[in-house]
Amino acid sequence: MIKKLRIKIVFAAMLSLFIVLAIIVVAISFFNYHDIVSDADETLAILADNDGEFPDSDMGNPANDKESPKKNNDPDSLELPYESRYFSVFFTAEGNVASTNTIKIAAVDTDTAIVYAKEVLDSGKQEGFKDSYRYIVYSSDDEVHIIFLDCGRKLNSLYSFILTAVGVSVAGLITVLLLLVFLSGRIAKPFAQNYEKQKRFITDAGHELKTPLTIIDADAQILEMDFGKSEWLSDIQSQTGRLAELTNNLILLSRAEEAQTANEMIEFPLSDVVEETAENFKAPARTHGKTLDVQIQPMVSMVGDEKDIRRLITILMDNAIKYSDDNGKIAITLDKQKNIIRLSVYNTAEFVSKESLPHLFDRFYRADESRNSQTGGHGLGLSIASAIVATHKGKISASTQDEKSLLITVSFTA
Repeated sequence: MIKKLRIKIVFAAMLSLFIVLAIIVVAISFFNYHDIVSDADETLAILADNDGEFPDSDMGNPANDKESPKKNNDPDSLELPYESRYFSVFFTAEGNVASTNTIKIAAVDTDTAIVYAKEVLDSGKQEGFKDSYRYIVYSSDDEVHIIFLDCGRKLNSLYSFILTAVGVSVAGLITVLLLLVFLSGRIAKPFAQNYEKQKRFITDAGHELKTPLTIIDADAQILEMDFGKSEWLSDIQSQTGRLAELTNNLILLSRAEEAQTANEMIEFPLSDVVEETAENFKAPARTHGKTLDVQIQPMVSMVGDEKDIRRLITILMDNAIKYSDDNGKIAITLDKQKNIIRLSVYNTAEFVSKESLPHLFDRFYRADESRNSQTGGHGLGLSIASAIVATHKGKISASTQDEKSLLITVSFTA
């Protein structure tokens, strides 16, 4: 249980860290990309206003640079014409190439510029990216002008940042994972020790209680022989029996959780075991006016502790008979599909709350909140069943379709 808790804590912490890092990397990358596009569109707007060229000016005279959206005394504006690499292609209304301008870029020749421009023209888009070139399409004097701006350096810087961020994030996640595994072990160690002490105490105390309980029961029987039956002696024997049963169940649960039966795993005929165990409950079911349906696929075998599996089936059948409604229906089914063995026990009931299903396998939990002792249970049966299933690396679950029935399903890997 402590190991599962450690795994859940580490998983939750790693998932939270991964989500936070992913949000940070994605957010920064998005804003950087938005800035690249925004700056490129501003530059393209200047070029579009001047037919594919930067305006001839000293970038300091407002009369010569009034079209620029940037302030004329901005150092970035002064350097913009020298930092920008761009080219343009103009088409006539008939779709023929009117002119090209590739003077301001060395990586693109005239033929390549025309190919890019025709692909953009065919796409019908007014702006976007063609490879690493941001473009704008507009009409002027019955011509279609397409201007491309090279954003390769900025995009490469963005890609490098993303790769670096992802690499650092992965390294950070691995480092945090190692730290969490190490530190969670140290943090959980006292709890694990206390848990082991608790289980040992239950086992030891259970053995210590057996002797006085046996003596009390024997003394009650002797008194009954000497003085005859009485209400008080019957009550002593009844409560002693209940206490002895509770003690045995606690010891059984503690041993099952310690997986002491792991060395007794052998192959046995599961179909025969289920049929034999279910047969023992036909008479009690008939006595209480309940119907029992048994559907068992023959020749199903599994590797495990036969004694524990018999106890598991007994617990599930006993639970179904105890808590089914008057004249209710009970069904036990065993089948195997591929390598999955599925055992299910179904019973009708007066009411089964869906909210109670996750707690059915908790210790001392009883769906009957009044804890009426007439059913004879202590709330440990399904806990023991869950521990047995866990020992055999299986899964157990409870479900209800209409809150008027209960289906408990156990699955094992063959």
